[in-house]
This record gives sequence, structure tokens and C-alpha cells, in this order.
Amino acid sequence: MKSFPSRYLLLVAFSVLLGACQSTPPAATEAPDARATAIAQLEQSLASSELATAEDQLAALQAQSPNDQSLEQYQRQLAEAYLMRSQIVLQKGDVNAAATALARARALMPKAPALTGGVNGAIAQARKAELDKAEADLKSAEAKRKAKVIDPEAESTTVKLKITDMGKVRRQLDAIAADVVNFQCDVSIQVPRTDDYPWLANLLTKRVNKLDPQFDLKLDRQINRSVPAQMVLSPRKQP
Repeated sequence: MKSFPSRYLLLVAFSVLLGACQSTPPAATEAPDARATAIAQLEQSLASSELATAEDQLAALQAQSPNDQSLEQYQRQLAEAYLMRSQIVLQKGDVNAAATALARARALMPKAPALTGGVNGAIAQARKAELDKAEADLKSAEAKRKAKVIDPEAESTTVKLKITDMGKVRRQLDAIAADVVNFQCDVSIQVPRTDDYPWLANLLTKRVNKLDPQFDLKLDRQINRSVPAQMVLSPRKQP
């Protein structure tokens, strides 16, 4: 039969050993806990649409575990989130932001080009529309600078003629002829007397032919005693 002191010493040793086991967790459990925390943070970033942060977090995880295939699902989720962002900002008219987001989606899904094809086509169309609009605006601005008497964006412009002053009316006809040729205008000559039409038509025709002998000048005559002599210039609609 063992003595009481021996049993006591044995009990103390067992308690110390048990306490050491409880206070010192296995080192092997630390890495899985850190990885689980990193994945949880990645999932939170994806849920919050913090895509740049999520991309950095995913890259860090992939660097730590380059052969971990379980991370592929997060890479696909991130690519799809970028693709959705591209579609949303494109609908809002921000083509540059849409192209940037699409580029990130492509980088994350290089083996699935079909998934980005639709958005890519939409961005290409949007860019073309932007270029077309810019070109049209430029042409419109140039036309406004070059126009002498007409408003190029209006359906028609009425120019009242100062037929009592031949010097002034000739200068008017010079400007009218230039706009007729440059903006492909049809002309309606409206005069209060029948005799006023032939000489005005003749003066304008000579000036147009001098500027462009091949121009197809279309004249319309209107006799209206209640209006002063005037010409209505209507730019032809482009096909």
C-alpha cells in the first residue's frame, strides 16, 4: 500500500501535465484558423461588392496555397461580380468604367471568354456610339462656324431681302448662295410681286453655279402680297 505523500505527489504531477495540455493548443490548429478567417473576410468583401479588396485577399490566399482548388469558386464569383459591375455601369453610360471592370473579369476568367463576349460587344457598340456622337457634334460645330445666314440644325431659315438696296441684297445673295451649296439647301423665293421672282432667281442661280457648277439647285416660287421679299432655305435631309 502506497503512502499518502506518494499518492499526493502523483496527483500533483498529473494536474500539472493536464494544465499544460489545456493551455498550449497544438500548433497545427493555428494555420486552419487563420485560413478560415481569411476566407471569411474574402466572402464579406464579395458580399459588400468591395471587389478590389476581395481581389487582393484572393491573391494572398492563392499565394499561400497555390494548389488549393477550393479557391477557384471565389475566383469565379469575383469574376462574375466584375462582369455584373461592367453591365451596370455600362447601362449608366460610363463606358470607361465598364471596360475596366470587364478587363478584370477577363483576367480572372481567361479560359471562359464566352462569358464576357456579350458585355464586350455592348461596350464596343457604346464606344462606337460615343465616337459617332463626337463626330456629329464636331461636324455640327464646324457647320455653325461656317454658316453665314442659316441655322444648320433648323429645318429652315428665312432670310428677309433688302431689295431696296442693291448693294446689300447682292451681299445677302452671296451669303445665301454659300449656305445653299455648303448645306445642300432647297430655296423657296417668296415675293410680293411676280416680277420680283425672275431677277432674284437669276442672281442666286449665277452665284450658286459659280461656287459649284454641278450643284442641283431647286427653286420654289411663292407670290404673296402680304409678305416682304424673302428666301427660305431648307437643308436637305441626309439619307
